[in-house]
Amino acid sequence: MENVVLVIHLFLALSIIGLVLLQRSEGGGLGIGGGGGLGGLATPQGTASALTRMTAICAAGFFCTSLILGIMAGVDSKAGKSIMDSLDQTPPAIVAPAEIPPAPSEPVPETPTQPPAAPLAE
Repeated sequence: MENVVLVIHLFLALSIIGLVLLQRSEGGGLGIGGGGGLGGLATPQGTASALTRMTAICAAGFFCTSLILGIMAGVDSKAGKSIMDSLDQTPPAIVAPAEIPPAPSEPVPETPTQPPAAPLAE
C-alpha cells in the first residue's frame, strides 16, 4: 500500500513541476504558445485559469499523499519508544589487554655505524 501511495506522490510532484512551467508568469517566463494560448483553441485567460485550477488540484493531492506517507511511516516505527530505550543497557565487558611478548634474553649485537675501510691500493 505504501508503494502505491509513493508512486502517486511522485506522479503528482512531476505534474506540479510541469504545470508550473507551463504557466505564464507576469514577465513572460516559460509560458508556451506565444499570445494565443494553446494553439489558438482557447483564450489566454481560459487557459491560464485551467492551468491554475489543475495546479491547485495536484497540490492538494500532493499535500494529502504527504500526510498519508507521514502517518504510514509513523505507524511502522517503534511508536512510544525513545532512542535511549533502544540502546543496550548492559555495561560493556572489560577486556584484558593483550599480553606483551617478553624482551629477548640475549643482547642484540650492535650494528657498526661506519662501513669498514677499504684497503688502499699502491
